[in-house]
Formats: sequence, structure tokens, C-alpha cells
Amino acid sequence: MAGDEIIQLAVRLGLLAFLVYWSFILVLPFIPILVWAMVLTVALYPPYNWLSLHLGDRPKLAAAIITVIILAIIVGPIAWFGVGAVDGLRDLAGHLSAGTLAIPSPPEGVKNWPIVGAQFYALWDHASTNLGAALRELAPYLKPLAGPILVFAGSAGFGTLKFVAAVALSGFLFHYGPRLVAAIRRVQARLVTQRSQDFVALAGLTIRTVANGVIGVAVLQSLLAGIGLKLTGVPHAGVLAFAVLILAVLQIGSAVVLFPVIIWIWATKDLAVALPLTIYLLIVGLADNVLKPLLMGRGLSTPTLVIFIGVLGGMLAHGILGLFVGPIILAVTWELIMAWIREERAEVAAPDMEQGAKKLAAKA
Repeated sequence: MAGDEIIQLAVRLGLLAFLVYWSFILVLPFIPILVWAMVLTVALYPPYNWLSLHLGDRPKLAAAIITVIILAIIVGPIAWFGVGAVDGLRDLAGHLSAGTLAIPSPPEGVKNWPIVGAQFYALWDHASTNLGAALRELAPYLKPLAGPILVFAGSAGFGTLKFVAAVALSGFLFHYGPRLVAAIRRVQARLVTQRSQDFVALAGLTIRTVANGVIGVAVLQSLLAGIGLKLTGVPHAGVLAFAVLILAVLQIGSAVVLFPVIIWIWATKDLAVALPLTIYLLIVGLADNVLKPLLMGRGLSTPTLVIFIGVLGGMLAHGILGLFVGPIILAVTWELIMAWIREERAEVAAPDMEQGAKKLAAKA
């Protein structure tokens, strides 16, 4: 190859690399939206297919109905829940900046509780005094947290718009789902020519498992908890519901939030309000024990640490949308890597087993 041809080839490759890089920069802001749209399409494809068949094989109408339902959920309860969470986060950031974060003192009604009232009041009052003093001493070190909290709260509105865009995009992807899966399988066949496991099917199963059994249950729990807390006048109901969402996604459970809330309810509300609300919150807190086995089927084999890193990394990288996209992407990556490793081990072990069988046959 002549020198001029080498120079021309280098220029073309450089120009192509520049165009690819520029295209990636242009598409980068839309990647979380596209990924969430694909997740919604995979997770909701079974009900979409069922609805399409029962509507007389009308896929466009089924896609439109599911899209409208999801948009109604986002515009209604989730938007209401998000506004409360944003207000609470801004209030928390304000207290951190002013150094006025404190633990509330126990209501006087706690003393009237039978048997444990006086002791519990003294314990709560002692904890309020000591923790309040500790928080005042830590105030200068907690102030830097106010900035990230405000940034996260400010990104919630833009995150809601991303949710709406992703849902609208998923409505178009339903119709083209089978063709996209077929194309991805062809790519898989090119990249992994010798394989015994369908990695595309495994990825789809993992997406449905995490999206329905983890994200879906967590969103449902947080919405139900937020509705109950808001209707009964619990302070910062939006922030508490958001904390329930985070803990549920992390597989820690909502008891960390709901148990102190139940204590506060009994300390400040009448029996006629406290008893039904306690029963309601207990049902909400235990709902995941019933819903997860129904929605997850085979169970989640992805370690909790992977989900935890996905939640934190997703929030840091993509804001509120990353809270949902992050754990799903990491879970899919983990499952595919584990399946690949198992397949490689099986391929390595097969010749050894054959050689062992031949040796046993020769000895016999």
C-alpha cells in the first residue's frame, strides 16, 4: 500500500471515529430515556400481548391503552408524591444549611401510655436532647450535604419529564418488540457462535424480574405509604415515602421508616385514627413478602450489593431516573456474566468428563 493510500485511510478512519464520537455525545443525554423505554417495553410486554389478543389482535390499540394507563399513573399519584418529596428535601436542605436540624421532643400524651408510657417518654426525651446536641455539633460538617440534596430535588422535575418521554417511546416499541428481539438474537449469534444458553431471553427475564419484583413493588409500597401518611397529616410524608422507595429497592425493607412513624402516630393521634392507620401501614410494609414471590417467580439471584451499587450509581449518574435504571442494568450485566462463566466452565469440564469416561472404559 502506497503512502498516499495510507494517509487517506488514516484520514477516513479518523473522520469516522470523530463522527462516531460526536454522535455518541449527541445521543448521550437520551440514553437513560431510551434504556428506561426498553425496560418498560420488556417488563410490560406480556400484559400488552395479552391485551392485544383480547382486543381482536389490535396491537396499536393495546399499546395506546397501556401507554395512557402508565402516563396517568405518572401524572397522577407519582407526580403528587414527587412534589411532596421535593418539598421535604428542600426543607431538609434548608435545615442543614442553617444548622437547625433537630429531633422533635416527645408529646406529653406518651406519658399516658399503659405500662411503658413513662419509661418510653423518658427514653425519647433523653434521645431528643442528646441527639439534638450532637446534631448541633455536627452542623458544620452536615452543611455540605445541603447542596447535593438541593441538586437532586431540582432534578426531580426534569426526571419526571424523562419518565413521560420514556413511557411515550415505549408505546412505539411494543409493536416493534419481536423484530428488535430477532435482530438482537442475530447479533448474539454473530458474537457468540457456540452457546447453549439464550442470553437475550436471560436478559429479558432478568429485566422483568427486577422491574416487576423489585422496582414495581417498591414503587407500589412507597405510593401506598405516602397516601396513608399524607391523608393522616404525618409531617414530611413525601420524604418518608421516598425513603420507603429507596429502602424497598435496596431490599432492606420499609420497617426502618414505618416503625418510627407508627410510634409517632400513637403518640400524637387518637385511638380511632392510630389503630386503622397502624394496620394499614403494617399491611403496606408486609406487602412485599406477598407480591415479590408472585411477580418474581424464580426469585432474584442477583446479590443485594449489585442492586445497592446500581441504585447509588444510577442516582449519581442520571438523577431520579437512574434510581430505577441503574439496578436493572447492573442486574442484567451480572446475570449475563454469571451465565457466560457457567457456560465456559461447562465447556471446560465436558472434555475432562469424556476423558475420564474413556479411561474407566479402558480399565473395564
